[in-house]
Amino acid sequence: MENLKLPITVIGVIVLQIGGFIWWTAQQAATISDLEETVNQLGSRMAIEDNVNLKRDVKDNAIEIEYVWDETDELWDEVNSISTSIMQIV
Repeated sequence: MENLKLPITVIGVIVLQIGGFIWWTAQQAATISDLEETVNQLGSRMAIEDNVNLKRDVKDNAIEIEYVWDETDELWDEVNSISTSIMQIV
């Protein structure tokens, strides 16, 4: 072990590999950070879109309920008309 000699190229390759690993790790950390920020923005955007969609759906349902009530009133008028006609016949 006293006469252990490593060629300068082996040491250089090892140093380059370690440097490359450090660079790769830093890139992965930056990518993860960017993705976390994107997910947070999408979460906020989705919450806003859900709120807007909910308001639109409530408005649409209110219009539909009003239409159904109008149709129901027309049906009751028809039933009343038919019963009046039957009563006149009887």
